[in-house]
Amino acid sequence: MKRYLFEQIKTDIKKKMVFLGGPRQVGKTTLALDILGDKRGYLNWDAPEHREKILKRELPSGDTLVFDEIHKYKSWRNYLKGLYDLRRGKTKILVTGSARLDFYRFGGDSLQGRYHFLRLHPLSVGELGIKTQKDFMELLELGGFPEPFLSNSRVDAKRWSREYRTRLIRDDLMSLERVQDVGNLELLMLRLPELVGSPLSLNALREDLQVSHKVLSKWMDILERLYAVFRVMPLGSPKIRAVKKERKHYHFDWSLVPALPQRFENLVASHLLKMVHFEEDTKGRDMELRYFRDVDGQEVDFVVTENKKPVSFVECKWSDDDVSKSLIYLKRKFPNVPAWQIHAAGKRDYQTAEGIRVAPALTYLRDLI
Repeated sequence: MKRYLFEQIKTDIKKKMVFLGGPRQVGKTTLALDILGDKRGYLNWDAPEHREKILKRELPSGDTLVFDEIHKYKSWRNYLKGLYDLRRGKTKILVTGSARLDFYRFGGDSLQGRYHFLRLHPLSVGELGIKTQKDFMELLELGGFPEPFLSNSRVDAKRWSREYRTRLIRDDLMSLERVQDVGNLELLMLRLPELVGSPLSLNALREDLQVSHKVLSKWMDILERLYAVFRVMPLGSPKIRAVKKERKHYHFDWSLVPALPQRFENLVASHLLKMVHFEEDTKGRDMELRYFRDVDGQEVDFVVTENKKPVSFVECKWSDDDVSKSLIYLKRKFPNVPAWQIHAAGKRDYQTAEGIRVAPALTYLRDLI
């Protein structure tokens, strides 16, 4: 299957280096090899024989090179800068990594102006072309990572998720971050899926894990940099009495979330973030994924903004519930902003007097990237 970023990479790599970030095992290496056409130009920092070639600069011949996980090399920025400046116009360079390359690039000589940064996300309704409720529920159950989804097996998907957490810690976290209390960080990773859907209280977690607020905040930053989780800030606007600090979190592997309504909300969050990142990375649009909550307790699951202004509202329900009063309130405050209430298991499809579209999730998600 040709991934949704294939053509964009083919275009961008002719002009600059391309940095391809995203969670581990989301399909970056497979996509990179599709771009290459063969394995001759592929170098993986985690493979000792490849690492030796990189350090000795004994690089394969050919017009395209792929460096996988090279950000684990302390001097990778200067290495790529020198290689790019030396071979500009002669060699195409694709760099992939299972961590936020936009974060780990900082320090040393700047690579600014020498690369395009793209983020690869898990499979989605739009990318897979899902048209039936049965296939949608399978995506919800198995998650959007290629290996567990294509296995079509709940048992295999659960085993994959369990092993994934171990690999994330051993292969990525330990090579990129300094963490002394790895055991408690693993406990945090086990606890987080149960807390999806509500603003995350670090103080409550701090008491559970018996660590300081500073350490816990650092761990959440690390998990975000390694694409284990992503966090969503609340919307702030002079039109509404919004809260400003409490953040919600979601997992790139939504199959980890035990309760189905919260798992569905996580799936929708992932789909929206994928769309936002695609528009940012490929078109330069200034977009963000946020949520709405005010001091009176009214809450809407997702707000997509552009140039700090809301451009769409999305509320998630498991079944055919009544229209959210908070969504009605927000729609009245911003009457020109499209508003959706989508449900995972319901069938109703209609528009309210306020202009809110109530529809099955499939109807909304299939039009995203």
